[in-house]
Amino acid sequence: MQGYDENADLLIPRYEALNFSLVHKPVRHLFPKQAGAVLDIGAGTGRDASVFANMGHRVTAIEPTTPLREAGMRLHPSPNIRWIDDRLPDLISLDGYHRHFGLVMLTGVWMHLDCHEQKTAMSNICTLLEGDGKLIMSLRHGPIPPGRRMFHVPADTVIDLAAENGLNVLLRQDEQSLQEENRRAGVTWTHLAFCKS
Repeated sequence: MQGYDENADLLIPRYEALNFSLVHKPVRHLFPKQAGAVLDIGAGTGRDASVFANMGHRVTAIEPTTPLREAGMRLHPSPNIRWIDDRLPDLISLDGYHRHFGLVMLTGVWMHLDCHEQKTAMSNICTLLEGDGKLIMSLRHGPIPPGRRMFHVPADTVIDLAAENGLNVLLRQDEQSLQEENRRAGVTWTHLAFCKS
């Protein structure tokens, strides 16, 4: 993934330093109470996957950046986490694995997809949701770090695309970045949650 492989040594401790409860505070109440299947797309170092696994969920962690995926496997070994080298929009490696999830997480991932990839990805993700499953994502807004492939993604565009694929918005909340450096740079986040109609 452009900008991540070469910066993995810097990014790994930054990702691990972020507190799961704080990162997901706006959406925590939407997480499943009963153990089930969770898909963490763009799982990074496995910080979130590990917490879900410790809750008893069976987690499929998708991470295309080899150094991040290998760090996650090393830092968060768990029989409840299955690591897969794959990426949006197609998620072709999920074929043959568990194909329906009560929760799909995309934390800081969507802005790496262009508009055509977003359409394909949303369609594919919707087919992975169980009947009462939820899709939860966070969108990054602000200046793009040098060397990263990112796009400006308005929340309204994502909400409209989700609606086209049969998803209703459960939550939309804007937040300042938890990282001081990002706050100074003007980075903000939008948390979105969806369920099937």
